[in-house]
Amino acid sequence: MTTRPPDDLDRRLVLATQAGLPLVPRPYDVLAEQLGISPGEVRARLADMLDNGRIRRIGAVPNHYALGYTANGMSVWDVPDERIVELGEAVGRLPGVTHCYERPRALPDWPYNLFAMVHGKDRASVLAQVEEIATLLGSACRGRDVLFSTAILKKTGLRIGSGA
Repeated sequence: MTTRPPDDLDRRLVLATQAGLPLVPRPYDVLAEQLGISPGEVRARLADMLDNGRIRRIGAVPNHYALGYTANGMSVWDVPDERIVELGEAVGRLPGVTHCYERPRALPDWPYNLFAMVHGKDRASVLAQVEEIATLLGSACRGRDVLFSTAILKKTGLRIGSGA
């Protein structure tokens, strides 16, 4: 699709999807009916917005707690800055890692620059996954910790207003 500036229909499509797609067999058909356009136009506009970076992704956001994964640990790692991309990509490919990203250090109190979120049914399973990450990182790991969740926080992305 050719690049075009966003319009009112793009805005209405984002508003219609930002709380999630309808949980039906053909969600784009439902959106198309709501917006008065064809399902093909819904798909084309979403693809265009993805291609142009107006939206980053379309995907499922599971509720880990509802699935029985009640132990959640953010593992934090001190690795060499010059290897952060290589190591982060390797950690991010591990099956138990749901988020992996670089963050700036806050020296001297916070030496960690690589973060990897893991989920488990209990703390022991999370710690076992953290050990897998440590093994993968090997001697590149200069320090680490695990921060366990103590509360469920409502997770939402950026929301735009309806303008009403």
